[in-house]
Order: sequence, then structure tokens, then C-alpha cells
Amino acid sequence: MRLNELSDKPGARKARTRVGRGIGSGHGKTAGRGMNGQKSRSGVALKGFEGGQMPIHRRLPKRGFTNIHGARFSEIGLNALQQAIDKKVLDVSKPVTEAVLKDSGLITHLRDGVRVLGNGEIQAKLTLEVAGATASAVAAIEAAGGTLTLTRAKREMPRAKDKRNKNAASDDQGATGKGEAAKPGTEDSGD
Repeated sequence: MRLNELSDKPGARKARTRVGRGIGSGHGKTAGRGMNGQKSRSGVALKGFEGGQMPIHRRLPKRGFTNIHGARFSEIGLNALQQAIDKKVLDVSKPVTEAVLKDSGLITHLRDGVRVLGNGEIQAKLTLEVAGATASAVAAIEAAGGTLTLTRAKREMPRAKDKRNKNAASDDQGATGKGEAAKPGTEDSGD
């Protein structure tokens, strides 16, 4: 087989429909756009417009927000870990890290780290190094004689400055400055 003999399977590549190329093609003249009107012109986008009716994206209620600081974890349960140990997919003698979990196929994406959930039971003495774990998962792993190390420390989120304290401090400074200037009997009479 040579490079010039390589080709796709028949039907894998389909030529695009060339419109506006004569009436014999069936897609000539109006090129499949119908007769007149706004939608027959180019540069028209009417996505979401429902003829003046309140569109669906405005009829439906909106709730919540997207936390830009939020971490997305890949989750794995204790039952999945125990099954992997029983099938000899995980080696208990070595520390189980996030990379080991991904290489073994227990998780597909690392994302911001792996979080262990406490569903199921675990009997094996396991050394885990993951980003997070639920309290029940930590208790179960330690009860089985294993250890769990959290690789991701909880981040302190930046807090908004307390405006009340800031305003109170500025009011105190302003009051002392005005008070000194307004003491009676201290101004010069100009004699």
C-alpha cells in the first residue's frame, strides 16, 4: 500500500450541495431559501425571536450563579476503590495518588482534583493522596487502618471590605478635625 492508494471508505465524504447553480439542480434561483422576506436575505440571524411573543429564554425563571472560584472535582466512592482493590487494579502496598487513579481508569478526568465519597465500605488498608474527601470517607479509611492525605488546602476566598467599619473610621476622623477648628475662644479677634 502506498500513500496515493489511501482513501476513505465509500460514502464517508459527501460533497456539499452547491446551491444557486441553475434550475436543473433543483436548488437554483432562490437556492432553497423560498421567495421573499427577511430570511431570504444574507446577514440575518433571528435566533430566539418568536415573532414578538415573549421568547422562551425570557419566559423561564433564572436562578443562581456560576461560581468562578468554585473547584470541580472528579468523585470516586469507597465501593469503587474496594472493587478495584479486589480486582487487583490498585496496588495497596503503594500510595494511591490521583495520577494512579487516572492511569488505572477509575476516573476519566482529573479536573481540579479527586474527591473521595463515603458511599460503600472499604476493608483494605489504603494510603490515599487526594484533593478532598467527605468526613464519612475519612472515618471509614482510618477505621480500616489506612491514611488519607489531602493535597489541596482549603482556599480562603477574598472577602469584601467591611464598609460599615470603614465609614465609621472616616466619620471619627472628620469629627475630630472639625471639633478642633470649632473650639470657642481660640480664634483671633484681629485687634
